[in-house]
Amino acid sequence: MSIEVYRDAWGVPHLRAADPDELAFAQGRVTARDRAWQLEVERHRAQGTTAAFLGAAELGWDTFARRSRLADTARLCFERLERDDATTAAWVRAYVDGVNDGLEEGAGRAPEFERTGLTPGRWEPWTPLAVWLTTHILFAGFPTKLWREEVARRLGEEWTELFATDGPGTSGSNGWLIAGDRTASGAALVAGDPHRFIEAPGVYQQIRLACPSYDVVGIAVPGIPGLAHFGHTGPVAWAITNAMADYQDLYRERLRRLPDGGVEAYGPEGRRPATTHTETIEVAGGEPVVVEVIETDRGPVIIGVDDEPGSEPGSEPGSESCGWEAVSLRYPPRVTGELGFGVLPALLRARTVADVDTALDGWIEPVNVVLAADTQGGLLHRVAGHVPVRNRANSLRIVPAWDPAHAWEAAPAPLPRAEVDGHAVMANARGLAGPLGIEFAPPHRAERIGTLLDASADWTPETVAAVHRDTDNPSAARLLAAVARAGDAGVGTVLSPAASAVRDRLLAWDRRMDADSTDAGLYAAVRGAVVRRLAAHEAFAALREGAPYPEVFRPWLALGPRVAYALETLLVAGPVPAGDVDRIVRKALDEVGAGEPPAAWGVTHRLAPWQALPDADDAQWPGLGGDHDCVLSTSSVPGWTDRSARASAARYVWDLADRERSGWIVPFGASGVPGDPHHRDQLPLWLRGELAPVTTDWQYLTKEQG
Repeated sequence: MSIEVYRDAWGVPHLRAADPDELAFAQGRVTARDRAWQLEVERHRAQGTTAAFLGAAELGWDTFARRSRLADTARLCFERLERDDATTAAWVRAYVDGVNDGLEEGAGRAPEFERTGLTPGRWEPWTPLAVWLTTHILFAGFPTKLWREEVARRLGEEWTELFATDGPGTSGSNGWLIAGDRTASGAALVAGDPHRFIEAPGVYQQIRLACPSYDVVGIAVPGIPGLAHFGHTGPVAWAITNAMADYQDLYRERLRRLPDGGVEAYGPEGRRPATTHTETIEVAGGEPVVVEVIETDRGPVIIGVDDEPGSEPGSEPGSESCGWEAVSLRYPPRVTGELGFGVLPALLRARTVADVDTALDGWIEPVNVVLAADTQGGLLHRVAGHVPVRNRANSLRIVPAWDPAHAWEAAPAPLPRAEVDGHAVMANARGLAGPLGIEFAPPHRAERIGTLLDASADWTPETVAAVHRDTDNPSAARLLAAVARAGDAGVGTVLSPAASAVRDRLLAWDRRMDADSTDAGLYAAVRGAVVRRLAAHEAFAALREGAPYPEVFRPWLALGPRVAYALETLLVAGPVPAGDVDRIVRKALDEVGAGEPPAAWGVTHRLAPWQALPDADDAQWPGLGGDHDCVLSTSSVPGWTDRSARASAARYVWDLADRERSGWIVPFGASGVPGDPHHRDQLPLWLRGELAPVTTDWQYLTKEQG
């Protein structure tokens, strides 16, 4: 083989090979050597086998993975890829061969394997597709439909969309494109940062892929060949954010057990057989668990499989008394057998925005908003992905499987696009993708980025990077207005001197969520107290009891986080009367005023990354600036914890004038191996909002031997 591996000063791999397949092999091998533990965790998550080495706590996920048929869907999609695009299928196989070649060496460097007794397994050609599905199956937030169902049932139909917002469990991003007439160089800049649950090792991997056909730098997803989301080929660069589109449906199924043990489902054409089989989940330190997997004509049954009632006395198997209701999931790759992997090598070969645009016509999941620019002045702003056309009720709630009105049309929805005038911003707000979704992020991040970009017509990579660090918190305005009203209370509701002092400080606050700001800490304390009291109001009593759904969906179904993220709306609308809202705010001011003065925001607003094996040293995680609706987006759950589990999983600036003036950063480092010099060497820069340089001159890179 002709493979060469170089590293920059941050340990980022720069790979060279004679052809795309050799290069894919090299990408797989170097990823396995750098991140073997991460890759194997992701493979097991995709297969629903994590409980076998992580224990019973993972049973909820493993059961969902089995019942939603993630691995089987990946197999089907790879089989179709082989039929329709053998060249791309061979490229994916080459990546998998590289992973398998490097896993043993990588596992030998990773202490987690010894801690858990896990031995590295073998990746199949379809495994990258399964990892991709696993990463994004909850991305469109279909569990929000379960929440709306509960709101309608318990609170009333009129409140179904009361909590509509970028809720817990979703993932978003910032992204922006500045046209050449607004930059110092005359060439476009593309920048942004994906917001995801922060994992250690990180969910993104800086890498360079070079062969005679292309030379691309970008940010990859470990376990996936190529650069799906963020890349710079030299002549063209692209980036994405979550479009917040709705493309997954939940169907209420009526199931019936047959005398032979099979299952029938009641659909638009009457009762039809469902497929059913059992699978065994091994559990470290526990007994194996057998789960039944059922799939109807709509899709896999993910809720209610175990709710089948026992036969009543005198009833016969197959009678109506043996029926029960459940919920199935319908998602595009399961229906079409396509995942869009043919786009990945096409992006690497792209030389113009037209190439990127054409490639993305084949994209399936997740549905993204895309920005791209090239050195010829071309600009692109579009949505890419597969959104089925169907009844609007499908996007809101669980719909009846037996009603033909809720079937999908054969062709997907047309995808919006827009011209770029000076700059374009994508930040998960309702906008370009508005016709494709129901719930979007509040407009604050998008509007704030737009305001910042309007302030100059002379942007450089260095000044653009400063936009990432902006901590202005526009979403504070409504709570601050309520705080201002608290000083106008009538007789008998006068604020205490301590509460008045809190109010005065907040009204003088600059609204910046800086880590060292005690005023930001004070605001967070008052906000938390307001959220807790609102959630405890009798108007929401019916929503406080747990919802009857599997544990994996709890982040979407808990009242507290829902109130926290919908606070802006609930302060001015909803079932809590305005007078009660004002009383809640006054009591919150009293509560905070009577307690110990809150610390600076970064003292409590600390990083809380997910790790498959949690680190006992929790004190190692640093304090953060920013907040959910800041451009520097660092999400916590106000009222319950200031710890931030979601933030920028990477940041980047792509310069179309000079690729070497581009920059990138990830929260930790290029290596997933504890003790490696590049395990967490980027964390200090990430905390300061700085970028590491993109180095592309081979003479300034260090070649690996062997």
